[in-house]
Amino acid sequence: MLKQICVLASAVSVFMLSVVCSDAAETKNIKFNFKNAEPVIFNHAIHLKKYNNNCKICHDAIFSLKNKKRFTMANMEKTKSCGACHSGMKAFSVASEKDCSRCHSGKPRDITYTIKGLGTALFSHSNHIANTGGACKSCHNGKVITGKEKAVSMAEMEKGRTCGFCHNGKQAFAVTANCDNCHKGLNPKEVTFNLKGTTPATFSHKFHTQAYGCKDCHTKIFPYKSVVGKANMDDMLKGKSCGSCHNGKDAFASSADCDKCHKGMKPGKITFKTSAGDATFSHDFHTQAYKCSDCHIKIFQFKSGAVKASMGDMESGKSCGACHNKGKDAFSVQDDCGKCHKM
Repeated sequence: MLKQICVLASAVSVFMLSVVCSDAAETKNIKFNFKNAEPVIFNHAIHLKKYNNNCKICHDAIFSLKNKKRFTMANMEKTKSCGACHSGMKAFSVASEKDCSRCHSGKPRDITYTIKGLGTALFSHSNHIANTGGACKSCHNGKVITGKEKAVSMAEMEKGRTCGFCHNGKQAFAVTANCDNCHKGLNPKEVTFNLKGTTPATFSHKFHTQAYGCKDCHTKIFPYKSVVGKANMDDMLKGKSCGSCHNGKDAFASSADCDKCHKGMKPGKITFKTSAGDATFSHDFHTQAYKCSDCHIKIFQFKSGAVKASMGDMESGKSCGACHNKGKDAFSVQDDCGKCHKM
């Protein structure tokens, strides 16, 4: 009886061992695909041989068979995923630059970024690898490229994010200049500003880039984004926005020749509600004899009702009284009230 039990136990052991070996042999390699690089292959056979077919070394202690998750290199360097063993203690370290090619075979591909309004920007792995002497971790170090980046703006790059970490004007050309180094065939569109009460103003990149470089405006004056914050005409006269160049010295002043930017502009009539009846100011009538700059902004701001003046103020030469000055330039505000007020 004892002999039969021993024979049976031996047979069960052989059967169980054959099952473990069979399962191990049937376990397939795992391929991790990347958008811009060759796949990384995890070889089950090599790892099972090293750990005597003990699947529990990894499952589920390190890798969950139910809750599959992707890990970045930064995660692995913190001993997550493959980094639990590949820390330099049990096996070569995932943080060792000389060992990158042991998992990542083949050449990294160039990356093309499609950017709305600016075409495409190409990142060449081959150029950067040559310039860094093959130092992948110059970028892939968990700080510059972490594997979690979403779209990064030019403003963020100027603060040292992603490409801006090296392209800072010291290590490599700055991201604020030489736009066509990355954006091949760059042809920025015209920017149209739709404005209430007047015709749209159009900014022509094509015209301005004949005399200026991108860095002259971006990002000292304008962020790399259309219509970020709004500047009124008064702001421009103080040197902001377009007024930084359109100051009467570098280019025509923003206070004159309105139709250079506002094509087909035809300002309407302005009605002032007063106790003596409505007073109407006709732009159409006055622009037959005067330019916009004769009144704006020496007398009036570019906004209706921004300054209120009484008849007493006008008689002292303010507001309409600057021209309606007792018959010198035009009829006096004291004469013939019905010319302005519908009484």
